Amino acid sequence: MSNRFAKLLYAIGCAGILLLLSCAPKGAKVVGVAKFVSHPALDALEKGILDELSASKADYKVDLQNANADMNTAAQIAQHFKQEKVALAVGIATPMAQALANQIKDRPVIYSAVTDPVAADLVESMDKGGPNVTGTSDMTPVREQLDLLCSLKPSIKRIGNIYASGEANSVALAEIVREYCQEHGLEYVESTITNSSEARQALLSIAGRIDGLYLGNDNTVFSALSGIAEVGIDKKIPIVTADPSSAETIPVLAALGYDYYRMGLATGKIVVRILNGEKTSDIPAFLSKENEDMTFVLNLDTARKIGISVDQSIIDRAKVVISDDQLVRK
Repeated sequence: MSNRFAKLLYAIGCAGILLLLSCAPKGAKVVGVAKFVSHPALDALEKGILDELSASKADYKVDLQNANADMNTAAQIAQHFKQEKVALAVGIATPMAQALANQIKDRPVIYSAVTDPVAADLVESMDKGGPNVTGTSDMTPVREQLDLLCSLKPSIKRIGNIYASGEANSVALAEIVREYCQEHGLEYVESTITNSSEARQALLSIAGRIDGLYLGNDNTVFSALSGIAEVGIDKKIPIVTADPSSAETIPVLAALGYDYYRMGLATGKIVVRILNGEKTSDIPAFLSKENEDMTFVLNLDTARKIGISVDQSIIDRAKVVISDDQLVRK
């Protein structure tokens, strides 16, 4: 399936859901759902939330918003939800969730795809929700992802990392990558960006100094992943990311991380529980430990283009394999 066709199907699906929601009774509760930016992972997560809400048969309608990776827009959306007195607000990705939590104090705020909700000052503990905040975390398995990168290129000595300096989740993940490199005697090379237009140049600036590139859960970077992948193939740099959703259509070497549609369903379940009267303080932060919620995507076409031979044992582990322009799910 082409990326353009997949996006068209996604748009049609969301339009259909929103059409159904717009037919909700006049007195229905309003659920505000806002994502920080549009990219495959967050789009899949948003769809999961909407599907779960639609299946719940709850009396509600949705106000769907997108901040387009702009913090000022995120703040404006939060103010809009506050003025509209939504029954609850859902923030997809750390910057969006922070914007909502900073402004909305008198009604529930549900975060989703927040790497570290404690470090982001959304809740005090993963074990308990806050007075009006709870949600789902996507704390990604950084060390496993870096192990994967090293297994794909055993000769690797220098690991690159590109992330947005303004995203708290990305700063936290960068520290883990730095520690991993120190522990394994690898050189750590980073390049930070402030917006997605800088991403391609960020890789070009370090391409000659790295043997592989790691990309964690960074919304600004993932919204510019196509350009990064192009540079990776041109410079023969293996790229491993935390976003399997985008790896199905964008030619990075591999991705290991959460199935974001399933995370959306889990977030939707929390929303329904709160609509049904439960308190956020009684719902701890959700972080899936289930293997079926994780996906490993491997692109053998990209491996051939950058001159990497992938061991069969690694191929056997992959849940999704791309070869000869064909995507196969196991």
